[in-house]
Amino acid sequence: MDDDLKERTEREISMMEKVFRALSVKDDENKLSSEFFDMSSNYFNDSKFFMEKKDYIRAFEAVVISWAYIDAGIKIGLFEVPVDLREYFTS
Repeated sequence: MDDDLKERTEREISMMEKVFRALSVKDDENKLSSEFFDMSSNYFNDSKFFMEKKDYIRAFEAVVISWAYIDAGIKIGLFEVPVDLREYFTS
């Protein structure tokens, strides 16, 4: 089970690294945009921290929460991602 969880978490982290490199914040001055981005970044950094500690469950949870903030931000118009990354999101 740990190997499957580890591999899945590594894939999710890799996907989110692509997202963060390509993500654009529509309005940097918008406080909500900043808060959503900061929360997503913090959870993403937590996921990498937990991976280093081999705490795969917490790493997976953190990367999924990071994804959820970005997905919600796209949905309400705070962020944009390129077309090739939209398949990762519900928005």
